[in-house]
Order: sequence, then structure tokens, then C-alpha cells
Amino acid sequence: MQTNATSRAADPAALRGIFGTNLRRLSAQYPSVAGLCRELGINRTQFNRYLSGESFPRPDVLYQICKFFDVDARILLEPVEDIRPTAADLLSHPFLDGFFGDGPTHVPEEIFPSGFYSFVRRSFIDDAQFTTGLVFVSREDGYTFLRGFEPRDALRGQGLSTAASNRQFRGLVMRQEEGVIALVTHRGSLAASFNFLTPETSFQSNIWEGYATRTVREKVTGRRAARMVYEYLGHDLGLALRMARRAGLVPMEEVPPFHARLLRLNEEFR
Repeated sequence: MQTNATSRAADPAALRGIFGTNLRRLSAQYPSVAGLCRELGINRTQFNRYLSGESFPRPDVLYQICKFFDVDARILLEPVEDIRPTAADLLSHPFLDGFFGDGPTHVPEEIFPSGFYSFVRRSFIDDAQFTTGLVFVSREDGYTFLRGFEPRDALRGQGLSTAASNRQFRGLVMRQEEGVIALVTHRGSLAASFNFLTPETSFQSNIWEGYATRTVREKVTGRRAARMVYEYLGHDLGLALRMARRAGLVPMEEVPPFHARLLRLNEEFR
């Protein structure tokens, strides 16, 4: 008697359909299919054929896709949510029961909506400069994720690689009593940060203020923590692209006055 997996394996059309569905779910967190194809190094037309279930990748391309999305070849046979480990499994472990609250990874849209955000904070390396950038917040399978890229000039100033794979960071957003926190890391956990944000409600409803801390030794020069401001841009891709082009290190004169006020530059961070 054949199992369901064996039956599917004997049907190429079924394999293409399952793979296409899984690939669409994995790609949903990316705001641009074209950008994703560039990162993968796969022709966009061919990638669209994978998404639609019309075509199936060669073994080397399949390996490349699996490695990029951190999954294995079971994406040919099983729904991706059944084969990927989830943060909720860890946070609901009996050892942590009651310490992270109920559903810590569930962040309602009204608390922290999906879409693009611009951010600004004082540079960790140079007190005279400010880091500006763009992140994209998305939801998948009940979780809230954050994704963005480090500005090239910020990495270049530290003598680090500016390749897209090294610039990219991702994070898990969780709810807190007064706002949200995000645990953010680069690929391979080579560097990480903790971010806390709370709504700024006195003037504008699209502003969050808080701080970011980085995981470096105490003896390393530069700041390990800095105040930070997020501004919600919604899903306006044109506006997001304009902000992305301006991302990098800027002098104080280029920081919006209201943002500079929230950064409280004359007060030491405590």
C-alpha cells in the first residue's frame, strides 16, 4: 500500500504543485520578487515558473533554494510549515512556561502594522553621524518578522563586506506590555541586536521610539546602545524606495527635527 508521500513522489505534477505552493509561502515575506531573484541568482522568468508549478528546478538550483530559505528537500513532499522549526515551539517550552506570556509571537496589526518603516539612530561607531535605514515588517503563519539591510557606507566604514548576503538582517518581533521588542541578527548569527519600541502618541500615530543595543564586548570602541526612532511608511513602495536610496550615515542636519527631538541627543542614554 502506498503512503501519501510515495504517491506524490510518483506524480511529477503533484511535486511541482507542492513545491510551487511552498515556494510562494517562503517568498511571501519578501516585498519584491525581482529583489529575491537577484539574491538567489535565479532568472525571474524561471523563478515564476517554479512559483506557478509549471517547472521544477535542477538539483543544484533546488539545493541553492533550500540553503537560502533554510529548509530541506522535504519541501517537495510536505507543507513548509510542517518541516520548519518555529520560534513558538521554543518559547512555549515547559521550562519557559509563564515567562513569555501567552502567544508572545502574536503581535496584532493595530499594535505594530505590517509594511515599511524608516528608522534613525545615532551611529554606534561615530557620534557625529546618524544611521538611517529601511525595514519591512511582515506576518507569516501567525508570526511577525522584520527584515532589512545595513547601509553600505556603515559597513564600509568598519572594513566589513558590503555584499547583500552580509548586509541583510532579519528578526522576530514579539509583544511587550509597553510596545514591541525585536531580536535581530545577521545570517549565521554573526552579529545581533535587541530592539525595543513603544508608540509615540503625543503628536503622530505613525512614530515609534525606543532603543537598540548591539552584542559586542564592552572593550570594543563605540556605543553599544543608542536611542532609535521608527516611522511607519505603510505599503507605499515608491516612498519606501526613496527612503532606501537615502539610507546610510548622515549628519545631524539631515535628521528630521521631530525625530532628533525624540532621540534626546543632549541626554546620555541610560
